[in-house]
Amino acid sequence: MAMDAGDIERLIKAAFPDAEVSITDLAGDGDHYAATVVSEAFRGKSRVQQHQMVYAALQGNMGGVLHALALKTSAPA
Repeated sequence: MAMDAGDIERLIKAAFPDAEVSITDLAGDGDHYAATVVSEAFRGKSRVQQHQMVYAALQGNMGGVLHALALKTSAPA
């Protein structure tokens, strides 16, 4: 079972209401996505911490219905 890009965006926006989120389905299969997330919540955090925050927002779906997610995260410029 695949995960819809809209569901991924909703989960991320629920955790980071200020976030600018862009989701791309890399393979057209609903399992391999790229996401760019820009949020003030990431300011002062390492890249690893930022990614951990996004994985937490996905509520355990990473590695399950969501097989692969290439992440780019940052605080607003």
